[in-house]
Parts: sequence; C-alpha cells; structure tokens
Amino acid sequence: QVHLEESGGGSVQVGDSLRLSCVVSGYSIGSTCLAWFRQRPDQEREGVATLYTGNGFKYYTESAKGRFTISHDNDRSTMYLQMNSLKHEASGRWYCAMKSRGACLFGASRPLLSADFHDWGQGTQVTVSE
Repeated sequence: QVHLEESGGGSVQVGDSLRLSCVVSGYSIGSTCLAWFRQRPDQEREGVATLYTGNGFKYYTESAKGRFTISHDNDRSTMYLQMNSLKHEASGRWYCAMKSRGACLFGASRPLLSADFHDWGQGTQVTVSE
C-alpha cells in the first residue's frame, strides 16, 4: 500500500524560494512516474512538473520552466520541487502524485492531468504574499 506525504510549504514573499518534499512509503520509486500539482480554491488541480525516476525524464508546464526544478532521491524515497523566484500565482495547496500504470511521456501533446494519477498526498499549503 503506497502512501505519499508532502512537506515544505509555508508563507513567503514574492521572490523567495521554497523546497517541497514528498516522501513515498510502501513503494519503491526506482522506476516511477511522479508529479507535482497545484490547486487553488474551488479550482481543478493543475499539473506543474513530472518526473520518471527510471530514466530521468522531466517535464515542466510553461509556468514552471526556468524557475522550478523537480528531482528525486531513491535512497530517501523522496521527490522534491525546488521553487525559486516565487510569484503570487504559486499560492495554493500543492500535491504530489504517483502514476501507477501507463507511460510517463507527458508534454505539449499529452497534458499533465490529475486524472492520470492514482495515488495522492494530503497536500502542503503555500502562500506567497505580494
């Protein structure tokens, strides 16, 4: 039984940095499709970045490119999201997720959608003040 738990959120100011962590328990992430999503109140969860641990494939949505970095540590069974130059738009609840079946070939022709992921953490809150 897989369990995901996020941490690292908080209240920061525009331009600050945060590093989110997602610990995966009960499952080896050596060959796993993982992703980060952001959800604003009363809105759908939006994909931000994804990573396939088996070959290092990474994909970022346009809003994350150049500012965010997704990474992982197999020994610690943890996925990270380094967020630099934070903007107000980053505010919301951030979730990590795992895709248990199928390919991790996301990109412009295959949007990063929450429906494609099967296991979720409880989320961690991020607030960026202007």
